Amino acid sequence: MSLDAELLLDWFADTARDLPWRRPECTAWGVLVSEIMLQQTPVARVEPIWHEWLARWPTPSAMAKASQGEVVRAWGKLGYPRRALRLHAAAQAIAEQHDDVVPSDVDTLLALPGIGAYTARAVAAFAYGQRCPVVDTNVRRVVARAVHGAGDAGPPATTKDMKDVEALLPEEEERAAVYSAALMELGALVCTARAPKCADCPVFDGCAWQLNGRPAYDGPAKVAQKFAGTDRQVRGLLLDVLRGTSEPVAKSRLDVVWSDAGQRDRCLHSLLVDGLVEQTAAGLFALPGEH
Repeated sequence: MSLDAELLLDWFADTARDLPWRRPECTAWGVLVSEIMLQQTPVARVEPIWHEWLARWPTPSAMAKASQGEVVRAWGKLGYPRRALRLHAAAQAIAEQHDDVVPSDVDTLLALPGIGAYTARAVAAFAYGQRCPVVDTNVRRVVARAVHGAGDAGPPATTKDMKDVEALLPEEEERAAVYSAALMELGALVCTARAPKCADCPVFDGCAWQLNGRPAYDGPAKVAQKFAGTDRQVRGLLLDVLRGTSEPVAKSRLDVVWSDAGQRDRCLHSLLVDGLVEQTAAGLFALPGEH
């Protein structure tokens, strides 16, 4: 397996987006915040919120002192707000157990609350310049096409995916870390799922997919995620009401956001179970820690 490292690194040096979490002055904490925010959320939506968060909470201990409600409110419209609670829990652990410094070791990162395999390796690579496979959807697609000659990646297979990517990494740690970022950038900007810009690809000549005649993806069908009318939308509307007030509210304030009472109540219950909403002794509802 191979993917020309020099071509990819040169391309990245010339075309990489100037993202704040890639700059040399960005702390490991800033990288960790960005990685949590970027999960299932586009860069354009993340960047302004990321700046606000780092200005407000420049260290894990600063965030650890905030209430869960403050963190959920500041999360705004990024979606999947449980990520905010996971980041808050990780901040508390880093402040209390690691002297306010984000760990550099993958296993230690994995031991933090809410930090999974991808995030731990992304922080090790992008914050600390380590050689470790960082595998997201974009990377899996690039490897499937450029290396294996398939139209797209099939279902995730963590062990195989990481082994494939590790085999591609340059031996020198710093170059390997940059190479990991370059693979992700290639998948995000050029080797996209629906309309790949093959004419702009730095590894076009050696791409196995091109050499195979660009076969169509023939694996399991991928289900497109919808939003309108889903529980995700209803949960977001309920949280919007609580973000917009500093006082606990009656259920009647929540009932007006969605006409389907059964779905609305189910979503409110799920927010309570997830710890994103709390109910007071008087039966009112508030963000966690704000009553």
